[in-house]
Amino acid sequence: MPQPKAIILRAPGTNCDQETGYAFEKAGAAADYIHINQLMENPSVLADYQILCLPGGFSYGDDIAAGRVLASQMQSTLAAAIGEFHDAGKLVLGICNGFQILIKTGFLLPRDESGLPATLTWNNHGRFIDCWVNLKTDNEKCVFLKDVDHMYLPIAHAEGQFVARDAEVMDNLKTNNQLALTYCRADGSNGADLEFPANPNGSKENVAGVCDATGRIFGLMPHPERFIDPTHHPRWTREGLKDEGEGLAVFRNAVDYFG
Repeated sequence: MPQPKAIILRAPGTNCDQETGYAFEKAGAAADYIHINQLMENPSVLADYQILCLPGGFSYGDDIAAGRVLASQMQSTLAAAIGEFHDAGKLVLGICNGFQILIKTGFLLPRDESGLPATLTWNNHGRFIDCWVNLKTDNEKCVFLKDVDHMYLPIAHAEGQFVARDAEVMDNLKTNNQLALTYCRADGSNGADLEFPANPNGSKENVAGVCDATGRIFGLMPHPERFIDPTHHPRWTREGLKDEGEGLAVFRNAVDYFG
């Protein structure tokens, strides 16, 4: 197949678009930066792309709630077009604010006909947090995490606590292998007793990322685009340089899916 093409969707306040586009290009894709207004005016442009990515940042200043304004725009004008995009076997990725947007659309992640089954709310300590975290993957289903068992990535958010509507929703997500990424300790262990800073925001079941039932829509709070080069690691001078940053695998898996 020809080189996959990724849309990096921008809105006022988005500030991780360039890094995300670079990550896709480093992984072998072509990346175009499209403003939400352009996409709403011409949703058919999605047909020319294989990957839709909502990068991190603070879309519309996170007014009302993180990601809520852009999610409402997508819900009201792009639901049908994005549904067709996904049904065509294509990929959707949401990073940090992008994850918040995917969840708050109500039709992308996780899907539930009864309403909004889960959300991302304020960190349980009530503060913005910026640090690096250990992550454990459930890569049974998620396309973006193929052959990835563990990652060490940065986070930067104030509303990253994953909360399900009820225990039934959480159990279903777990049973269906949709809790694709969880916070853990450095040795890979986690559990109900995982506390700050290993679980940096109080997410239930230590959830850091979720995929849909197909594994082709994935949202995560950590920033893989901020660990593409080995020198991005905070201890690279002490631990030595690796071949590449651990976050690059997320983007390479997306590109390889179309190989």
